[in-house]
Amino acid sequence: MTNIIFWAAAGTIALVVAFILVRALRRADNNEAADFDQQVYRDQLAEIERDQARGVIVADEAKRLRSEVARRLLAADRAESPTDAAKSGPTSVLVWGVIAVVLATGFAGYGYLGQLGYGDLPLKARIAVAEEHRTSRPDQAALEAALPPRPMLEAIDPAFLTLVEKLRAAVENRPDDLQGQQLLARNEANVGNLTAAYKAQEKVIAIKGKDASDADILMQATLMVQAADGQVSPQAEALLNSVLDRDANNDTALFFTGIVNMQVGRYDLAFRYWKHLMDVAPKDSPWMPEVRSRIEALAEVAGVRYELPDAPAMPGLKGPNAADVAAAQDMSPEDRQAMIRNMVEGLNDRLASDGGSAEEWARLIVALSNLGEKDRAIAIYAEAQKKFEGRTVELSGLKEAAVQAGITP
Repeated sequence: MTNIIFWAAAGTIALVVAFILVRALRRADNNEAADFDQQVYRDQLAEIERDQARGVIVADEAKRLRSEVARRLLAADRAESPTDAAKSGPTSVLVWGVIAVVLATGFAGYGYLGQLGYGDLPLKARIAVAEEHRTSRPDQAALEAALPPRPMLEAIDPAFLTLVEKLRAAVENRPDDLQGQQLLARNEANVGNLTAAYKAQEKVIAIKGKDASDADILMQATLMVQAADGQVSPQAEALLNSVLDRDANNDTALFFTGIVNMQVGRYDLAFRYWKHLMDVAPKDSPWMPEVRSRIEALAEVAGVRYELPDAPAMPGLKGPNAADVAAAQDMSPEDRQAMIRNMVEGLNDRLASDGGSAEEWARLIVALSNLGEKDRAIAIYAEAQKKFEGRTVELSGLKEAAVQAGITP
């Protein structure tokens, strides 16, 4: 409704101004010509009077000439009237054309650069407001305190919960046990206790000291964001910045740094981080689908003209096609099993040489378990955990696959 009122008001004002301009220009044009004609006719009348006084022309001829000139003078007077001034002519057509171009350019320019629904706020002032919001936003503890109580995850094996309780007790007695803190951070996240998970991960980083990797830091930052229900606290932002200082192309840090800039209103910076992510991130980056789905809207808010490029080709999850299924119906159980094994081995070889998404690793884990090779499935699961270390979303999917494969404690 606001947009309709705005465009209606702008259009009405533009038309009124255009009418006034055309009327004034036409009147000025007509009046200039009419004034010149009137002066000529007055001069002619004066000349007739002088000729009659000198005896150059007789009285009857002077009378006739005066009548003719007076008739022309009256015609020139009528040329100044509003009726004649409103008549169309070459000048008015040109004027209307120029005004139409100006109006079209103005409306098109506003549609290209303007933002309906926003007050007049200079860019410098907007940036100042956003940066003030950045510095005054709540810290991690305040963000978590403002959330409703988080329910425990469903369908958790009671035996697993018992093991987590024992792990908590063991780590409490040995706070400097690196392996214990790592296990605690991972398993607290698995049961949905995210605050305890990132606090355990914080101890992991403290124990490692200078040996703490970017994956360790990103795991803590990601857990903090999840614990704050998607909000990026100043503490989490500092961790992300520390990673970007060492690796400006880290996709996880770029993604969440874009999020925090959106949350504080710096859409221009958020677009830069996400655009850079799209340029440098691997094609199987877990953040790529969300970035691709939102970056055009982000660019529009940021005032950037941006066209989303075509999605990069992704290696598919290869499986049996229709011909394979038809052929398998006529196979013996042994041949059918061999065909399945060949597909699994092909997936295994591709992941080992080219890498792949967490979904592909999860599929391989389940497939190996179904083939009765649980030892290999356990080894692949361990390898996948290292590969996706610090990426809780992918680790959660791998955990589900491990549970389905029956290879978790």
